[in-house]
Amino acid sequence: MAELDRPLQSSSDENGHVDSPDETLSPTSVIYFKEALDSTNLRFGKAGCPPGPPLRQYDFKIERIESRRRNPKDPIAIERLNLMNMAKLSIKGLIESALNLGRTLDSDYAPLQQFFVVMEHCLKHGLKTKKTFLGQNKSFWGPLELVEKLTPEAGEITASVKDLPGLRTPLGRGRAWLRLALMQKKLSDYMKTIINRKDLLSEFYEPNALMMEEEGAVIAGLLVGLNVIDANLCMKGEDLDSQVGVIDFSMYLKDGGHSSKSAEGDGQITAILDQKNYVEELNRHLSASVNNLQAKVDALEKSNTKLTEELAVANNRIITLQEDVERVKEESSFHLESRKASSADGQALAETRKQLKEETLLRLDVERELEVQIGMKQEMELSMKMLEKDVCEKQDALVELRQQLEDLRTINQQLGHKSQSSDASSKQKSEAIVRLEEKINQMSGTIKQLESSDKHLVKQARHLNSAAEKLLQLQPGKHAEKERDLALEANRLFKQEFGDKIESLQVEVEQQRKH
Repeated sequence: MAELDRPLQSSSDENGHVDSPDETLSPTSVIYFKEALDSTNLRFGKAGCPPGPPLRQYDFKIERIESRRRNPKDPIAIERLNLMNMAKLSIKGLIESALNLGRTLDSDYAPLQQFFVVMEHCLKHGLKTKKTFLGQNKSFWGPLELVEKLTPEAGEITASVKDLPGLRTPLGRGRAWLRLALMQKKLSDYMKTIINRKDLLSEFYEPNALMMEEEGAVIAGLLVGLNVIDANLCMKGEDLDSQVGVIDFSMYLKDGGHSSKSAEGDGQITAILDQKNYVEELNRHLSASVNNLQAKVDALEKSNTKLTEELAVANNRIITLQEDVERVKEESSFHLESRKASSADGQALAETRKQLKEETLLRLDVERELEVQIGMKQEMELSMKMLEKDVCEKQDALVELRQQLEDLRTINQQLGHKSQSSDASSKQKSEAIVRLEEKINQMSGTIKQLESSDKHLVKQARHLNSAAEKLLQLQPGKHAEKERDLALEANRLFKQEFGDKIESLQVEVEQQRKH
């Protein structure tokens, strides 16, 4: 699209002739090529030539879009229309020139180069810019790689492009892919395949791009006509990375003298194209039928070889069966002779067989009885073993019970002795307890008597003390002191005598209580 937006190097006057290359179109100018495609008398004037008819009678219009208010038509749609018309012009011119040339096209053929330039512009229209480490990148190689996933036949082209030496950029790979697809005569099929998958193309193109709209499908249909062209393009020495794709519009601008010849040759070219398309279609059908017939022939050959092998196996089987039949015949004749020879011994053999049968029956009966006897003997032995085992267990249990009985007897004797000794000791203890209780009663009576006498003596001692004090008061002097000392000594002796008795009685009571 960058080349389409560049100004054309010519301008027209009021009559549509070219005056000078100074005046240029603005970047928003739009050229309508649709009407020019249907006109064969399109002519640009040259300096020094007589003025021709005005361009308005051929409906060739050049409009300058100054602003969107004056012309609300979408400029992107006009760009798509221009690219579609340029593709139509390029394809038509390439087919006409190739048929006139009448030989295989090579890389230096100018209309073929311009066709690739136009296709490159169509594929670049509306591409999304992808940011990489090296900067922004805009290449149509990514969409072309999708064809390999959708059509396995395109894998060969993609592999060849990747293996080509000297291709360093995605742009060069995309150009090489277009050339290989044209040589393979599958460019139209591949473009239709990728255009039908707009869900995949949306990753690479804007929604209003040519490949996303109807113009892309139209261009894919126009590419079908290129199948009549035979091209042999050598890309090894060609620099596809650095080529500048500029559309040369001069190739599609014809003068009036040439228009009549082109009008006369259109019918012939159309007829030739129709014939060539018919021949190619017929050739395709014939090749398909040949392939089918070849497949059938291969299948028949395989079945024939299989049948021959089966026939050989069947023949071998027949020979072996014949040999078996001969051998069986010989054996049967031998058996017949042997039967005739042994017919005399048949009765004796029957009797011996009868006796043998009877003896075998008797033997079987004896064997059965023997088996029954053996089984009964085994059962008896088993029961005897079980009884012996039971008797041994019961004897062991009886010995254990006797031992336990002896132990119980000894324990009972010991308990009887202990009970007798405990009864005697209990009698002795009860007698001792009775005696002790009697002593305790006696002692408690004596203690009470002693306590009462002690109280009486205390009272007497108090009386004596009081009497002594009174005597001392009445009889002063040494005689009073002697009396006092005598009273104190008598009191002390009394306390000592009865106190020792009381203490001994208390100790004896405590000992009796402990026992």
